[in-house]
Amino acid sequence: MPTTLSSDESKTRRIFKVVTGNFLEMYDFILYGYYAAAITHTFFPTQDAYTSLMLSLSVFGAGFLMRPLGAIVLGAYTDRYGRRKGLILTLALMALGILSITVTPGYAAIGLAAPCIVLLGRLLQGFSAGAELGNVSVYLSEIATPGNKGFYCAWQSGSQQVAVMFTALIGVVIHQLFPLDIDAWAWRIPFVIGCLIVPFIFVIRRSLRETEAFQANKHHPSIGEILTSIFQNWRLILTSTLLIMMTTVTFYTITAYTPTFGKQVLQLSSLDSLIVTLCVGASNLFWLPVMGALSDRVGRRPLLLAFTVLAILTAYPAMSWLVAAPSFARMLSVLLWFSFLFGGYTGAMIVALTEIMPAKIRTTGFSLAYSLATALFGGFTPAIATWLVHVSGNKAAPGLWMSCAAACGLAATCVLFRRSRQAAQYAEAATLT
Repeated sequence: MPTTLSSDESKTRRIFKVVTGNFLEMYDFILYGYYAAAITHTFFPTQDAYTSLMLSLSVFGAGFLMRPLGAIVLGAYTDRYGRRKGLILTLALMALGILSITVTPGYAAIGLAAPCIVLLGRLLQGFSAGAELGNVSVYLSEIATPGNKGFYCAWQSGSQQVAVMFTALIGVVIHQLFPLDIDAWAWRIPFVIGCLIVPFIFVIRRSLRETEAFQANKHHPSIGEILTSIFQNWRLILTSTLLIMMTTVTFYTITAYTPTFGKQVLQLSSLDSLIVTLCVGASNLFWLPVMGALSDRVGRRPLLLAFTVLAILTAYPAMSWLVAAPSFARMLSVLLWFSFLFGGYTGAMIVALTEIMPAKIRTTGFSLAYSLATALFGGFTPAIATWLVHVSGNKAAPGLWMSCAAACGLAATCVLFRRSRQAAQYAEAATLT
């Protein structure tokens, strides 16, 4: 990078370079959820529509089961060899996963091999994503200017919202151009676009500079030291997993599950659901950096407490109001409210997580906690929500799942920040490292 660039411009370019890969990672990962119904017809045909949908959504969730393993393996690699090398490796693995899903023929052409290949592709994507979010968050926290870590780290999740918007926008265009061909073949178009973007992002990431914080650290722990440290900090990692639960459950409720919920449960058009998702992505993109910056001013704990309580009190009533008289306007209003809750909580949570993790396992610890939360709770949210509606007959049941996740976030916040002195110690330790 030219040395004539100003410091601010240099930071801006570095942020852009690191989050573009995160954008692609999330775009490719959530495409499956957006087109779950079409993928069901292609790879999981059965005589029962509910069974087929659950099989498809279960494979969507199965990708998340690989994330903890990816967090440990790839996170340890990153903590050992550098943030830049880790970011390039995760991008390469993700590209292989999306390619395998894109080019695999349907069940009618190759039988059981089709769903098996799709499952392997999802598992590879999950393995890659296990370390991607943690690596990006840690990279942003390590290049942040003093007093602005919350704002910098918010762009990790902010780039995901751009992916949400981009995916929804492409979906709107495809539904307009090929309304009768979505289930047959048009659902593959967004996947092809993802494959075509990969080389561009790979070139960008190769030019990414290593963080000064990593270079300044003369001792980079071995894999064995990292695993030992993970074991020593298992309570912190598990509590952090609960802290992340509200973020992952809310995110996949208002993004990946929205098209399925709107069409299958509310009986709204696919176009309506995609437009709502597009608006939600824009709302998330606004609130995340705003709340991240606010957390730099008022602290992480007040925002975490406020937004978990709001979610507990309003998630189910809001969903009940929506299902009582489903409409585009009501769906948009409710999901924009959920977007506010998500942005307010996550804007403070991401940076808090980078601050409470020990420096030597910052990427591994962050990635493992995030991956466990996503694997156990967030990734299976579409399947869990579908199952809850089916067994209870209550179309508002997904709101109860969100309230449960918020309660876990509230409990974790109280444990991790149970004393203002402890919160100050976390912040001080983050500054020193």
